[in-house]
Amino acid sequence: MKKILPFFSYLFHPIFIPLLGTIFYVLLEAQYFTMAQYLVLFLQIIIITFLLPVAFFYLLRTFGKIDTIMLSDIAHRKIPLLLHIMLLTILIEKSITLERFPTLYFFFLGGFFSTLIAFLLLYAKVKASIHMIGMSALTVFIIGLSIKNEINTIHLVTFFMFLNGLVASSRITMKAHNNKELLIGFLCGLLPQLGLLFFWL
Repeated sequence: MKKILPFFSYLFHPIFIPLLGTIFYVLLEAQYFTMAQYLVLFLQIIIITFLLPVAFFYLLRTFGKIDTIMLSDIAHRKIPLLLHIMLLTILIEKSITLERFPTLYFFFLGGFFSTLIAFLLLYAKVKASIHMIGMSALTVFIIGLSIKNEINTIHLVTFFMFLNGLVASSRITMKAHNNKELLIGFLCGLLPQLGLLFFWL
């Protein structure tokens, strides 16, 4: 089992969470767009939350600012988290706006607050698990979508709760975090999403 668990750290790496959230938004939201609109939406998400961060990662690695994509060192987390905050700001200001995609907007707004909290915690020498931030935020978003659109997703929600445990176990197995850091990360992702449910449910 210890050989399998690290796989979940890579499969549910935080860089994939924005895309996964968008996929569940398209599948569960009772709102329909044209194929061209869906294409533009996914292109925006892929470019801003995946391709640009990957490009920045290789640039920072070239200059020795980070070591691995897991960002295990506190000192290596500041620049990537700050860049992520900037990219999320661009996304919710210019692309995923409140007028165009209100539900998805609040998901990314919650992600912005979660990332900001994780960034500020670094100055207190606290390394919140970014993996758990992403997983807990995505789980709450799926629950919110199911409530808003009156869809029974009990099996999907149960599955993602189970995945939260697997990802947490994966981070422990890889010795990337302790239990406190996992809990802090879980709460950093959970609380902003819960707080913002009030505005879109």
